[in-house]
Amino acid sequence: MQPAEKILIIDFGSQFTQLITRRVREANVYSEIHSHKITLEEVKNFNPAGIILSGGPMSVYDSDAPDLDEEMLKINVPVLGICYGLQIISKKLGGKVEPAKDREYGRAILNIIETSPLLTDVNVQSQVWMSHGDFLTELPEGFKVIAKSDHSPIGAAENIARKIFGVQFHPEVIHTDEGKKIIQNFLFNICKCKGDWTSHNFIEKSIAEIKNNVGNAKVICALSGGVDSTVAAVLVKKAIGDNLICIHIDNGLMRKNESAEIKKVFDEKLNLNHIHINASEKFLTKLKNISDPEQKRKIIGNTFIEVFEEEAKKITGAKYLVQGTLYPDVIESVSVKGASATIKTHHNVGGLPEKMNLKLIEPFRALFKDEVRNVGRELNIPEEFIDRHPFPGPGLAVRILGSIDIERLDILKEADDIYIRAIKDAGIYDKIWQAFAVLLPIQSVGVMGDARTYENVLALRAVTSVDGMTADWYNFEHNFLSDVSNKIINKVRGVNRVVYDISSKPPATIEWE
Repeated sequence: MQPAEKILIIDFGSQFTQLITRRVREANVYSEIHSHKITLEEVKNFNPAGIILSGGPMSVYDSDAPDLDEEMLKINVPVLGICYGLQIISKKLGGKVEPAKDREYGRAILNIIETSPLLTDVNVQSQVWMSHGDFLTELPEGFKVIAKSDHSPIGAAENIARKIFGVQFHPEVIHTDEGKKIIQNFLFNICKCKGDWTSHNFIEKSIAEIKNNVGNAKVICALSGGVDSTVAAVLVKKAIGDNLICIHIDNGLMRKNESAEIKKVFDEKLNLNHIHINASEKFLTKLKNISDPEQKRKIIGNTFIEVFEEEAKKITGAKYLVQGTLYPDVIESVSVKGASATIKTHHNVGGLPEKMNLKLIEPFRALFKDEVRNVGRELNIPEEFIDRHPFPGPGLAVRILGSIDIERLDILKEADDIYIRAIKDAGIYDKIWQAFAVLLPIQSVGVMGDARTYENVLALRAVTSVDGMTADWYNFEHNFLSDVSNKIINKVRGVNRVVYDISSKPPATIEWE
């Protein structure tokens, strides 16, 4: 659901584009990322309050460099160009961009030399983050320099009459001290945004929209027990009451005792009308001897559809299906940058709406994970549930590398339970975005007592993140890892070696499969 006040972010391939939209949303202004291939007509239909042009890895003079329709700079909508964004503006309007003699990568000091609505209340000298090999040597007619750095004589520029602004640095990254203020100056001083995109307003508008669209029809929700589907279910229930029927399928791939625990939450705390199906035997039978991660995902997805469809057919008058699809799912599955490889298949219920002739309700399709959590808090969902770490749709199937059987599942469930309990007991669960154990498809030699063992290797993973798009590994105290390793090896039969994963995303993904 889009609000009336929107900022359009045009993506030229920067690694920081996700951060731009986050910074805008943190100011309570809705923003959306679109490819540089967006047409003028699509921009007009989007009706933005302002446009931000992202950075990018290429030179504006490369033969295959991302381009911009010059007409977009003539529609009387404020524009902010960041790095490549500023350079493409300059190239289009008659300025000059050249390879820099001294390339700027990393921290630099920005000096403000002119007053500007973009730089209101920004310190005259401040640290910024540069990342460019080209720089502006001549501005287009009508523009003036408002700030510079040691190696960028044009560090920031503006054309007040045309409401076009540009910065050679990256205000969206935390290394730019005044970056948040600069972005907010663009939003509020220049675009005249109100900043009224809040969880409360989102909920009110979503409920009204769902009521209006659904009427008296029955709605089905595939309730995994995760944060996204649960918050979606509570939101839709606010709109249509008992016409929402939730179906929870226990596929046997959940964490230790998890299916029973979330059933209790649905019944006692959230009062959700739900059907509980234990289909674990069916899932595990179909996964027997399957090692390829994509094949696992497809089998789980198809089996879910089969079981879900069987149950849903018993519900007469159902016309809609609720899904907890998030904005990162949309971005990763359908690249905004044009052709790119699919990193992994996302687990939302592909195929069901068409097969069952259901219309989709995806209230969180434009939200990041932390925004969904804020909606959940506003809906008074218990904090311990809202703050749960993300869990993949295919469950432990993608945390057991190689083939899956009951024995390996039990080993992983026990080890994972010990690990997560230790994190909670240490009081650091809320400092970590996601933590889990992975059972590897290798065995190693060990010694227990006087006997030689040849058993499984278990990897522990813990990361910090804001939205799952990028992540850093969590730096545990060494004693914590030592204690957890000892507990797992002593208590879980079948594990004789524990390792800790210190890879960040990128280049690794958070999950191993």
